[in-house]
Amino acid sequence: MKFKQLVLLGATSFLASAFSISGYAARVSGNPSSNAMNPGANLTLTKDAMAQNMSAVMMSGTFVAAEKPTTGTARIVRENGRRYLELDGAFRTSDQGPDLHVLLETADKPPQSYQDPSTYVNLGKLQKFSGTQRYPIPAAINISNFKSVAIWCRMANATFGYAMLGSARNATTR
Repeated sequence: MKFKQLVLLGATSFLASAFSISGYAARVSGNPSSNAMNPGANLTLTKDAMAQNMSAVMMSGTFVAAEKPTTGTARIVRENGRRYLELDGAFRTSDQGPDLHVLLETADKPPQSYQDPSTYVNLGKLQKFSGTQRYPIPAAINISNFKSVAIWCRMANATFGYAMLGSARNATTR
């Protein structure tokens, strides 16, 4: 008897949730005539939720070697009002650098070694030598002042590789 009550309670809870979500979708879609039995209402909610999670690509570029072989793509994305530098799954650089950092650089082609620290912003230590990575860009940074991304060994003052950034056209990811 208790098992049947538990099943009935679960089914009632599920249906109440479904009606609630459908009603919310109708309000979000601006269609007050939508009702809880309209399967399209759930689709509207799903599209809205997906749109909020998508990243708009603002700038991107492909890595080339400087001191060491470096491959993959860097891109600057905007997501939920914040900006990030992302390195894609094809990103790879040498593991011979003991102190690698990710820089935003004002020049198209970063110098082999840095003499003037005012030309770059250090986004932090490289998380790993290959694969997808993400670095937040501080809100105070005007990204239009930067033309490339560099992988730089601070200890050796050597640029391992870089990617010239160009504007991305109508690109969205995720």
